[in-house]
Amino acid sequence: MIEIRHLRYFIAVAEELNFSRAAERLNIAQPPLSQQIQALEAELRLQLFERHRRPLRLTCAGNVFLEEARLVLATLEKAIISARQASLGEIGSLIVAVNSSIANSVLPEILRTFRDRYPQVRLILREVMSSQQSQQLHNCKIDVGFDCLLSNGNTGLNSLEILQEPIVIALPENHPLAKQPQIPLKALVDEPFVLPSPDVVLSYGQIIELYQEEVGLPPKVVQEATWMITVLSLVAGGVGVTLLPANAQNLQRTGVVYRPIQGKNLTRPIAAVWRSDDMSVILQNFLQVIKDVVGAEITD
Repeated sequence: MIEIRHLRYFIAVAEELNFSRAAERLNIAQPPLSQQIQALEAELRLQLFERHRRPLRLTCAGNVFLEEARLVLATLEKAIISARQASLGEIGSLIVAVNSSIANSVLPEILRTFRDRYPQVRLILREVMSSQQSQQLHNCKIDVGFDCLLSNGNTGLNSLEILQEPIVIALPENHPLAKQPQIPLKALVDEPFVLPSPDVVLSYGQIIELYQEEVGLPPKVVQEATWMITVLSLVAGGVGVTLLPANAQNLQRTGVVYRPIQGKNLTRPIAAVWRSDDMSVILQNFLQVIKDVVGAEITD
């Protein structure tokens, strides 16, 4: 049976065209080298060298075999390098689910850092609403999601809380309250509200609950909208005011101003979530990048 060492021995002799020099190059004795070449020729049932010529010469078959042997060793070396890179998470792919909340927040810095460290890893970004990410994780359609919550009975998932994002008040730029640098929630008690869909801001129900606890009444909802940009368009049009994660300010919608909440530290969590049985090194590298960017800690 032909082994890799036979190819290495043959290539050394073919390149040196001298058994002594080839043996020295391989750091073995010459007689065993000659025996291995003879064994290779016997296995191939052909002659690779013209031994009666000086200097030593390859036969026609030997020249062809030399080219193919080099290709075999190059392919093997490439396979070894690729396997080592894969074991370190330096090559491969990762499917990342994103939504507007994370895209408008820390995602750009996370992506830049990861691509700087692992340029050969392909990040496949898919836009998936928060409410759908947990199911897609369980179905292995994505590898990691953002803005998912584990409080909904999502067993088999681990989370990495990225940050507690402040909630701000968004209102039309010509609204009387826009003149104030900060606005108490109670000042909104008689205001019409435009609310985003829970599919867009998964934890929005908790925000409304905190608002109701502070004000004593639920918000007066006059309109709901599926997309964040639609919510802001309705606010700009004077339909109502709203409470939004601070990342909405990055959208810079003309006609909308943002004000912090006075006397109330209202926040909502942004988290990364993945399958607890996913042992992918690429995933672990991605989570480490998140930790380095935002200083987060992994929890089960």
